[in-house]
Amino acid sequence: MLTVLLPENDHSPALRDLLVPLLPPGSELRDPDDGLEDLAGRRLLFAVALDEGGCNMAYYRMLSRLRRSTDLLEGSIGACIVTGVGEFYTKDVARDMVFAANQAGCGFLGRPLVEATGSLRNFRTQAQIGGTDEVTAFHAAVAELLSRLDGWEKPAPIRHVLALHASQRATSNTLALWELVKAGLPSDLGVQEICLRNGTMADCNGCSYTACLHFGEQGGCFYGGPMVDEVYPAVRKCDALVMLCANYNDALAANLTACVNRLTALFRQTRMYDKRIFGLIVSGYSGGDLLARQLISALNMNKSFYLPPRFSLLETANERGSLVKLPGIEAQAAAFARHIAES
Repeated sequence: MLTVLLPENDHSPALRDLLVPLLPPGSELRDPDDGLEDLAGRRLLFAVALDEGGCNMAYYRMLSRLRRSTDLLEGSIGACIVTGVGEFYTKDVARDMVFAANQAGCGFLGRPLVEATGSLRNFRTQAQIGGTDEVTAFHAAVAELLSRLDGWEKPAPIRHVLALHASQRATSNTLALWELVKAGLPSDLGVQEICLRNGTMADCNGCSYTACLHFGEQGGCFYGGPMVDEVYPAVRKCDALVMLCANYNDALAANLTACVNRLTALFRQTRMYDKRIFGLIVSGYSGGDLLARQLISALNMNKSFYLPPRFSLLETANERGSLVKLPGIEAQAAAFARHIAES
């Protein structure tokens, strides 16, 4: 049974009419303005229809409630559908919502989002691949998402962790945080680290779909190099990917971004539904939540990694060596290590 959270506005009836025939028997639709109690442990579909300004006032009230809770959705698994009148804001709303719900205890299955812009041009490629029109492709994507949410099962326990970073160990507060977390991981977990430093990581060349698919089927990528030799095998092997992210101008480091882009060839061949994504994010000033949203958008929504509840640990530390001096940091790191092992 699914619980659909459908914030009401002038455009929500059309979304409701689309969903009702596709929902599994016994599902319920709920207006978040009527309350968000008793949602722990459920299969949740967040369904948001945006107006001409890319807004939904009832959605923002729901978002505010989620942002003020750490356990409102404890043990739930979620997915989301966002529709728009215009061409903007659907993905922006979705990743804000996923981050807030995740902080409130909700996990999200890999590729949890179906978004539909007003023109449905974002479904043109899927329509061409399927030999159909954009409307049919959109409806098929909704049906497929509902089926995966209804049948979702938690991945097998973690046995191997992969950590990716692009930092310098001698000066990095991000790696200092990782060392604290790593020390708290169970001794029977395998842990592998890969450093993606300058000069070792070429970004995606933007190959055609067929070319990318061809190289992916061969287990590689047009550029080869460390991505093919080290990262691809390590991602295939791991049960959990931990992204170690220093905040550079409110964005991931260039090499980490290149790595995410280059995962596309692997994604063409292998879905990551049974692999978890975690983030350790350290900012010098603020903005760690922006990087958390970037990880959600890139690796959960696009590359299909499962997003466990409260997937990220965000800290602020500017001066060299200041991270390890933060009050309570060792306890926080140890708790996050336990969280990784138990997710």
